[in-house]
Amino acid sequence: MPHSFGYRARTRHMFKRGFRENGPAKLTTFLTTYRVGDIVDIKANSAQQKGMPHKFYHGRTGIVYNVTPSAVGIIVYKVVGNRYVEKRVNIRIEHVKHSKCRQEFLERVKANHDAHVAAREKGERINLKRSPALPREAHVISLKDNAPQTMTPVPYETTI
Repeated sequence: MPHSFGYRARTRHMFKRGFRENGPAKLTTFLTTYRVGDIVDIKANSAQQKGMPHKFYHGRTGIVYNVTPSAVGIIVYKVVGNRYVEKRVNIRIEHVKHSKCRQEFLERVKANHDAHVAAREKGERINLKRSPALPREAHVISLKDNAPQTMTPVPYETTI
């Protein structure tokens, strides 16, 4: 048999739906609002073949640059040779979901703001920079409480 290089070649596991996620798309998929500038993840939904992205874009993250009633335009950067090429792909909303990659950053911004306001009311300065986790402090293990134990296997018994 000759090689098959079709649009969906070698996607047996890539486009597979998750456990108990089969069937048509849920209503919340269509009620989700997308705005220009949103960061979205592309995950092809094999239940809807219309507007499905090419297999290369499956699992990629991009920025919305255009919104239409049933689809969104997404800017994705693709490595071609030694450079990044900006690709603009139009994908139906069944194959797109909001990315959580900025969630931690937004929570940290809010926490830093609250800490800054609280410190300003007290009249003191606070360091809001992230710092790596320090090594654990040294401690000594005493042999009084932690004596070695001898362990033996339980003998095999048959109860019939």
